[in-house]
Amino acid sequence: MAAGEPEAFTIYGWVVCVWVLIVSFQYGFHISSLNQISGVLTCQKTEPGLPSTYYGLPTCIPMDNATFSVLTSVYTVGGLLGSVGANLVMDRWGRKGACLASAFIMAVGAGFMGVAASLSPLIVGRLLTGVAAGLGLCVGPIYISEIAPVKIKGAVGVLTQFAIVIGIMVTQAMGLQLATPRTWRLVLLFSSALSLAQLLVGPIIVESPVWLNRRGLLRDKDASARRLWKAGHAVHSPDVANEDAEDPLLGNDDESASLNPARRADEHEAAATVPQVLLRREFRKPLAIVCFSMLCQQLSGVNAVLYYSNNILSKALPDLGPYVSLGITIVNFFMTAAPIFLIDRLGRKKLLSLSATGAIASLVAVGIGLDSGAVLLASVAIITFVASFAIGIGPVPFVMIPEVSPHQAVSALSSVGLSLNWIANFLVGLVFLPLRDFLSHGDTSKEGRVFYVFAALLAFFTFMLFGLYRG
Repeated sequence: MAAGEPEAFTIYGWVVCVWVLIVSFQYGFHISSLNQISGVLTCQKTEPGLPSTYYGLPTCIPMDNATFSVLTSVYTVGGLLGSVGANLVMDRWGRKGACLASAFIMAVGAGFMGVAASLSPLIVGRLLTGVAAGLGLCVGPIYISEIAPVKIKGAVGVLTQFAIVIGIMVTQAMGLQLATPRTWRLVLLFSSALSLAQLLVGPIIVESPVWLNRRGLLRDKDASARRLWKAGHAVHSPDVANEDAEDPLLGNDDESASLNPARRADEHEAAATVPQVLLRREFRKPLAIVCFSMLCQQLSGVNAVLYYSNNILSKALPDLGPYVSLGITIVNFFMTAAPIFLIDRLGRKKLLSLSATGAIASLVAVGIGLDSGAVLLASVAIITFVASFAIGIGPVPFVMIPEVSPHQAVSALSSVGLSLNWIANFLVGLVFLPLRDFLSHGDTSKEGRVFYVFAALLAFFTFMLFGLYRG
């Protein structure tokens, strides 16, 4: 390691890291925020003798299953909108500014949902939380990568997925306790309050040194580096003439350097736009890597498993009901912790390889188990699939985006990649049950066939990714 490179965060640096991770937490939180409270929210579960209002607000909002599905899917539409415009916000107002924008939109959106008295504000609020999550999911990994010390960059990058999983787990746990006509709104108001707290803390948070350097704000960059990193005192940019000098604290690891040999020369180029990233030859390889990594993540079928785990496991665990999803999320939580310690030791590509192999084998086992009536096999395979996903396919793509992207294109590539992620997420949720029914021809003993499709898709896109990504 070169002299002067940051080896660790200061305490303040960890505070900034946690502050940034709130946007990823909120994304995970709202993936599942309506799952556990759906019954009381839609008036399908009521308490005898309960007044129709509580503190001036209705205790539920009547809607049928189709309407609730629309309410749920609006989150994905908002996420796509947020991701599409994220690069413009990140490049104009900085990484910190984009996080603050995400927090503000999330506070308003979750607040709307928490005090909604009818369907319309509930849908508007859900859309806004999606926009905030889409923006946050783009800026979070980039911000984290740019402030992380080189020695622990991979481990810190994994924290993005870790925060997402914690968000899912927290909302499911809260839903189990607060899924009553009087208290379901607290789940949503908690999210709004958390974003408000993030906004209040915002003034003490520093901007990314990398973004400040690109804007020519060298003294601000130096001040930011000193506060974030224990080796920050080594940074010195006394005047603009020093702008192009080699800065060891902003050096790159071997992985990113191998893909971006001209990265230092790129630092002061104008930020690339999404059309430029899609059309210019020099961006084709990083664009393909980002897109294939996102497709591996979503077309593995993981969200189908998470969305419909109760349906899949109902035969094996008929009495546990809502605890099934929480149990899967807890497995996801513990297994996502493993890459924090493994990613810099094993490398990105090896971790992805192990993860994909385990996930493909598990998907095949789920299909065999469901088709043969071996419910226990299917149940165990679902758990091993989630565990396999969590150690690589889940967290590594978020680490890869800023590492494989040229500096001037990182925001645009993130927008393209995460937009594709949202689209694939939406399509998997939309087609999973119809595809399952089509392939099984209505025969419940053949419902496992759909998992062979996901296994094949994951194998194909993993092969395509490894053909380009050296790791």
